[in-house]
Parts: sequence; C-alpha cells; structure tokens
Amino acid sequence: MNRKRRALLIFLIILIPALFIVLQRRTQEVSMLLVNGVIYTVNDAQPEAEAIAVKDGIIVGVGSTEEIRQSFTSLTVIDLQSRPVYPGFIDSHAHMEGLGALVTNLDLGNSKSVEDIQRLVAERAKILPPGSWLRGRGWDQNKWPKKEFPEHHMLDVVAKDIPVYLRRVDGHAVWVNGVVLAAAGVTQATRSPEGGKIIRDRNGIPTGVFIDNAIDLVESVVPPPSELERTEAMTRAVQGCLKVGLTEVHDMGVDLSGIGIYKKLIGEGKFPFRVYVAIDGIGETWSHYMSTGPETVGHDGRLIVRALKLYADGALGSRGAALIEPYSDDPLNRGLTLTSAEQIRVAASEALERGFQVCTHAIGDRANNIVLNVYGEALKSNEIKARDARFRVEHAQVIDRSDLPRFHSLGVLPMMQPTHCTSDMYWAESRLGPERSKGAYAWRWLLEHGSIVPAGSDFPVESPNPLWGFYAAITRQDHAGWPEGGWHPEQKMTREEALKSFTLWSAFAGFQEKSKGSIEVGKVADLTILSHDIMKIEPRKMLDTSVEMTIVAGQVAYSSGVISHNLQSELTPHSSR
Repeated sequence: MNRKRRALLIFLIILIPALFIVLQRRTQEVSMLLVNGVIYTVNDAQPEAEAIAVKDGIIVGVGSTEEIRQSFTSLTVIDLQSRPVYPGFIDSHAHMEGLGALVTNLDLGNSKSVEDIQRLVAERAKILPPGSWLRGRGWDQNKWPKKEFPEHHMLDVVAKDIPVYLRRVDGHAVWVNGVVLAAAGVTQATRSPEGGKIIRDRNGIPTGVFIDNAIDLVESVVPPPSELERTEAMTRAVQGCLKVGLTEVHDMGVDLSGIGIYKKLIGEGKFPFRVYVAIDGIGETWSHYMSTGPETVGHDGRLIVRALKLYADGALGSRGAALIEPYSDDPLNRGLTLTSAEQIRVAASEALERGFQVCTHAIGDRANNIVLNVYGEALKSNEIKARDARFRVEHAQVIDRSDLPRFHSLGVLPMMQPTHCTSDMYWAESRLGPERSKGAYAWRWLLEHGSIVPAGSDFPVESPNPLWGFYAAITRQDHAGWPEGGWHPEQKMTREEALKSFTLWSAFAGFQEKSKGSIEVGKVADLTILSHDIMKIEPRKMLDTSVEMTIVAGQVAYSSGVISHNLQSELTPHSSR
C-alpha cells in the first residue's frame, strides 16, 4: 500500500467516527421548548421532568433541561423558572353554552335569600328591552333561611308584566312568575307529566316551580336564543375555560345546531380548544348520528361526537333524585325517574351497535341501580362491542353498597364532580340520613373496587375552575376549611388520584388516553402551567393558585402575561420561586 492510500485510510478511520458523533449531536428544530420547570407527566414510567420539546403540536421530547437543549432547538423557548406544568386539565362533565349564557342571563349563584333574588330581578327588569324575557340561573333554596321552594307571587311583586324564567342551580327545576304561567296555560287542572312534578300549594294551585320533566310545560313558551347568541355564549365559555387551565371539556347534551356552531368556529380557525360531545337525548340529533356514526372534526380532534346523553333521574337538591328508600326529610317521596329502563336499554343497545358511548345521568341509588342493570343487559347482548364500550354513569352521587363493585365488573365509568360533594354536604345528610350518606360521593370505595373516577365540574352548576375540584377531592372541605378533617374523610382522593381524575382518567373516559391526558412523546401538547405546585402546597393555597399559561396543541391559547413566550436567544438560569 503506497503512502497516499495509507494516509487516506488513516484519515477515513479518524473522520468517520467524528462525523458519526457530530450527526448524533445534531439538534432537531422544533416549534417550542419549555425548560427549567417542574413537570408532572402523569406517566408512571417517567413521573417528573424539567423540559418538553414540541413540534407541530405534538410532544417530541420529555426530560431534563440539559437533555432537551442538547437534542432540540427552537426560536420559541419558554423559561418556566421552576413553575409547575401538568397535562392540560380535562373537565369530563360540563355544559359549555350554559356557562357562556351566564354573562347575558341573570346569575343568581350568590343569592342567599328570596329577597336577594327579588332585588336582582327588579334591577334587571328596569333595563330590560321591551318585549324581552328575564332569564336567570343559580337559585338554591337550600341556601335560604327558610329552605322551601319559592312561589310565583314573589316574582310578581317585582316583575308583574315581564316574563321571568329562573332555572335552579342544578338545572332540574325552574321558577317562573304569573306571566309565564298564564302564557303556558298552566292551571290547577294541569297534570304533572311522567318524570316531572308541578309544585302546588295546599289548595292544589301551581306555585310557579316545576321539577324535571314538568319544566317542558313552561319551557315550550320561552323564546329560544338566536344562533348569534349561542355562538357568543360558546365563544365566551371557551375563553373562560382556557383562563382556568382547561384544554378540553366533555359537553354533556348538545343538539345539532350546537354541534354546527362548533364546526363553524373550527372551520374559521376560532376554536383554540377541544370538545368531546354527548348528544342531547333521543331525538332529531340522535337520529342524524345514528345514520352517520361518530364524527371527528379537525386533524387533531378539536371536536369529537361519540356519545349519547340520557337522564335516569333528577337532582338531590330538588328531591328529584330516585332513591331506593324515601327521602329522610320527605318520607312520602322517593324521587323521579325521567326515562324508563326500557327506553335506556333500547338506546344503549342502539348506541353500542353504532359505536357510541352512553352517558346516563343518575344521582340517586335507585337510579344508579336501574342504569347498571340496563347497561348490563345491553352489554351482555353484544359482547364483542361491549369489550371497550366505556359506558358512563354521570354523577353517581348516591350508590347502594351492593352496586359499588358492579361499576368495575361491567366496565362502567362513574363520572363524578368533586365540588358537588362540598356544595351538597351542608344538607345532603338531611335528605339521605346518616347511614345512606356514607355511600354519597364515595370516591374511595369506588377506587378500592377497581374503578377509576374521571372528574368534572358540571359547570355552570359549579365553578369551571378545576383547582376547586382538585381541592374538594383531596379535602372534602369548603373554602373556609369546614368541616375540620373533611366530610366523610374516608372517601378522600390522594393528590395523585385527583390529578389523574382531571387528566388521564378523563381522557380515558373520552377514548383519548393514547393521544392526551399525560405528558409523553407522541401525545398532543396540551399543557397547563400554574403559579403554585398543587402537588405540594398546603391545600387552602390551591384556591389562590392561578393559571399562568394554557397551551393547546403547542399553541399558547391563554397567558396571564407573567411568563414570557417571545423569541429568546438566552435562557435565564434555573431558579427557585
């Protein structure tokens, strides 16, 4: 071998490994880097990290800040400065349009008496355009000194000539004035419909309060909102959700027009959010989707229509929840069943055959038992499709002890809202009695029987803030810290369980656990950044914790302005806060 060939060979022997090392160290250009954080991944294989790399809306790297900076580069770098990051929070049971409508309708959530409501109605009546209806929501007689249903004459004295339509906080009762009673033609002779109740005085005359299916008697004369009003309500709801760290909501009960509004917003690029839709009952919208099947809109699943919402009973606060034994404070009443078992069974079988999930509202122990029985029949009749049906019971607030293991054995998900417990605990025992109360909001018992418990808020019944739900789940206390130790503290969740309930478990409830719910390579970059670490701080401090940034598909959808996400050439050093 001559000298030139020998020199070339030596050169190649040195050059090839060097080139290999250079190529190995070559960084990948990505859309965004988040560094210097405390990242809770909700991934058991890698529970915590410091940094995330995002490309085209997908997480492509999770690790230490040093690892991510060595492997990736980006013009957009967010220096978290030790702030905590979580998978984007998911509310698995909510009502988007109802939340947005609170802005234009009268919000009665803070009223403590009939007099408070009379004052609010009188003030709104003065500025209401001629011919308009006065709508409101949020009253709760359980908060009043005299915990009894109100009457129409209480509204008549402040709004005699204006139609007033006020929905109870849970949505399962309405209170109207005499103008609405007359417009609806409701008289002493009007009979309560199946699954509903007209509240009457001692002489049998309607008082102006209608429970569950009886609401239809007066709702039929209420002018529906326009498409513009509905669009504005949904747009406001999206912004409100992003501000509290939500990246997705399971919208429970949407009609064809509402789905159309979502599609329009997505098509116009005005929807920095995600919605998993449950169709509002058996009717026109359900008939449409029975023929078309489930639907996904947007390349990254901004809108998914894959569920059917049904109602088995009413609500506990208005004594419409169906109980096995009578109410402790109303011995002649066992509540209402709104849909027959046979109707639920038929709908569940149809949904299963066509690839839809069924989400049935059931609050009382009798309603939960009925739904589990019916689900069991439907699932048994189609065992192949039943293997991953993920049927849901919405609320599952009061459960007979014998039914607890059936959720897991049937593969049925108990969809629960932690703040319902802390809102209802003041009066729940008067409704249920001390023994039955032990099975109310029984998160720990369900978890011990092998179930997961996806969480939500049921907003606008409760606040959309998931941090309030997280706090309620781990404390079972109100914001003042009452009661000491928590209401039935044996049912508390751990912080890890509460975090999963608002992330991975809720993603699972929408068949999305492979694409979201945890911070892992290959999943969508839906992230929530908070001002304080809810996995470590004192619980009451969670109530003052703010959302500093909400990221959806790698795009900053909300920012408090505290964290800069402009182009950065240099990162500030890792620091504690």
